[in-house]
Amino acid sequence: MKAGAVIAVVAVVAVAAASGGWWAGRKEASAPPPPPPPPQAEAGHGAEETARRIVYYRNPMGLPDTSPVPKKDSMGMDYVPVYADEVVQSPPRPAPPQPAARDDGRRILYYRNPMGLPDTSPVPKKDSMGMDYVPVYEDEAGVSAAGPATLKIAPDRVQMLGVKTEAAALRSLNRVVRAVGSVQADERRLAVVAPKFEAWIETLNVDTTGATVRRGQPLMQVYSPELVLAQQEYLVTWTSQQSLKDADPRARQASTALAEGALQRLRNFDIDGAQLDRLRREGKAARTLTLTSPADGVVLEKTAVRGMRFMPGETLYRIADLSSVWVIADVFEQDLGLIQPGQEVHVAVNAYPGRSFAGKVGFIYPALNAETRTAKVRIEIPNPEGLLRLALYATVEFTAPMAAEQVLTVPESAVIDSGKRQVVLVERGEGGYEPRPVKIGARAEGYAHVLEGVADGERVVVRANFLIDAESNLRAALGAFTQGQSGETRRP
Repeated sequence: MKAGAVIAVVAVVAVAAASGGWWAGRKEASAPPPPPPPPQAEAGHGAEETARRIVYYRNPMGLPDTSPVPKKDSMGMDYVPVYADEVVQSPPRPAPPQPAARDDGRRILYYRNPMGLPDTSPVPKKDSMGMDYVPVYEDEAGVSAAGPATLKIAPDRVQMLGVKTEAAALRSLNRVVRAVGSVQADERRLAVVAPKFEAWIETLNVDTTGATVRRGQPLMQVYSPELVLAQQEYLVTWTSQQSLKDADPRARQASTALAEGALQRLRNFDIDGAQLDRLRREGKAARTLTLTSPADGVVLEKTAVRGMRFMPGETLYRIADLSSVWVIADVFEQDLGLIQPGQEVHVAVNAYPGRSFAGKVGFIYPALNAETRTAKVRIEIPNPEGLLRLALYATVEFTAPMAAEQVLTVPESAVIDSGKRQVVLVERGEGGYEPRPVKIGARAEGYAHVLEGVADGERVVVRANFLIDAESNLRAALGAFTQGQSGETRRP
């Protein structure tokens, strides 16, 4: 019995011990294991990490972008922490460094953006595309002995820009006014053949339009009963006058008056003196009489036809003397003040390329065309060779003096005009250019009248001035930007 009891007690104790061990093991497994003691070599480093404080996080590519918390950039790279001891221990940002000296003696003031953007740097750097910033030297930064307003450019830069200068000089300034017109007949040289009697055309001597005729040249032979009767009356009175030579003075005077009256009637019919002399010489009335040309010229119109009957006043011929012609030009109203009677004019026509015809302004018509806003100007041109034909299209050039005497001028290309302000670049020694405001007057023939701002003989830039002006403006902007950065650096 005793032995069995002992065995039972031992079994209970063993089960209890095993259960306690299982619960103890489970408890130990659920509890976190204690951290292992750090090695002696890493003890100091952990203290240092604990002492350093992160101020902010900066962009891993060096871009001007920071963050107060950890983050990643667009490429997934972690921002780099910046510690307080790095900020405190780093020296304060210095002012822009003193210009660096080069072996050739030129001093670099700063570096500018290679793409012309308003960005400068006191030290060499690259832009976002990897291009090096361009150094700006002291002799290129607008510092010149001629004055602070003078832009200084290196000689090689001047040659590269293609700078060209020209001296301001006195010259006669003339403006050329151009207009268009057409050749017309001189109205004072027109003539018509319009007989004062009724008749029939028996013979036509000039039977084509455009024929050239001379004064007194026969045009036609006409039969008129009225002319035949007038001739007979004259012959009767003339014969009576001759028979009364021995009569008393009163009878002779009456006979002479009748003869003169009959002769004057023939003259009033435009019968020329040669036919009247033939009538007195032959003493017989002619059946037909000859009508002659009243002037030299060209037949512009002809209505006469052989055998036709015409009435008194009917126009049979229209003749124009083209030894002198008119050109009627249309001049715009804004140019009328430059046109004066007697002014010399040069006329060109398409029919004769390269040839110019000289003339003078004869008259300026008083009315304007309301639709085209032009006024007609009459130009008189000699035409001895007859080259200028009626209705030819003509290009007219009026040379109008802008001033009575010579004025100071510069080439128009030298003027940089912003609309409100005009500036020229005056050469001030080798590589030096002074932007100088000027007052500009009239412009003509590629030159501008300088009212004030430039003296006679001063040389101004006429080519590449816009490039110099743009570079000057860029340097001024970069200079102001650099000074602003320097002020911010020196600010406590």
